[in-house]
Amino acid sequence: MIRNDPEPSGEGVMLAFQEWQELGLSATPLLPAEIAGVRVHLKCENLQPIGAFKNRGAWWALSHVDGENVVAVSSGNHAQGVAWAAREMGKRATIVMPRDAPRVKLDNTRALGAEIVLYDRPGEDRDEVAARVIEQRGGTLVHAFGDPRVIEGQGTAGLEAQAQLRSRTGRRPSRFIVCCGGGGLAAGLALACPNTAIHVVEPEGWDMVGQAIARGEIVHASPDAPATICDALQPTATKPVNLAVLHGRAEPGVTVTDDEVRAAQRWAFSNLRLVVEPGGAAALAAALAGKVPLDEETVIMLTGGNADPDRFARMLAS
Repeated sequence: MIRNDPEPSGEGVMLAFQEWQELGLSATPLLPAEIAGVRVHLKCENLQPIGAFKNRGAWWALSHVDGENVVAVSSGNHAQGVAWAAREMGKRATIVMPRDAPRVKLDNTRALGAEIVLYDRPGEDRDEVAARVIEQRGGTLVHAFGDPRVIEGQGTAGLEAQAQLRSRTGRRPSRFIVCCGGGGLAAGLALACPNTAIHVVEPEGWDMVGQAIARGEIVHASPDAPATICDALQPTATKPVNLAVLHGRAEPGVTVTDDEVRAAQRWAFSNLRLVVEPGGAAALAAALAGKVPLDEETVIMLTGGNADPDRFARMLAS
């Protein structure tokens, strides 16, 4: 079963945030840092229990699912979010994941109790694989970024950052710089903080959200899109619900190179003692490369820390 929910809303984000706080679910730090002489703030979602912001949206979505079986499609972080939320709620999770997903993400998803169904990337359509799983076993699809409740849940990170910045400075965020795959987090932040600018950052050749925002229509990745180290940021297209929220609301998108992402990972490790995976460092990469404006109310999202240990070590040494 694919859910047919109403559109996501700012009110929905607020309800999710209130319940998140009441249940004592994880808040992440907002760390000050200086980039190009400007004091900015880094929202450390890489320090969530699953190492990424995805547990926010997964928890809120699963809290609205009737029945025990849930199905998700993910390269790893949404997989862990759904597996974590399913375990907390006593549901069964089946996750469709690419065979080439980082080993740490595959292992962590299994450790959280989910069953994994692998597919080949490229070569197989992951949504078709998920549809077959649902047809054979039943269950509810919880989409990684196109589910309205997932979008609302991700937006809780924005309300949390806003409250933290107000407590520290008395001001609200002027802009969020956000790593972007399918646009779930960016849309959630836009709903949560409607007076804050949203800057989406994607890998070169995978800027499907940025192009969609510019054109006002869904754009699909090229069949020969370049390889990227940002495995978490490779959806082939955004969804209409995300575009509806972001079009006319988000700033023009920007892209970053693999080298810029690696430089951001090194910077986070050296300056903040933080491990950030490639996809989780894209927003920081854009800030360090001077591709987005910065001021003292800028919040940069560090969205994931599930880095492959061997690759991370080689990256630091290179």
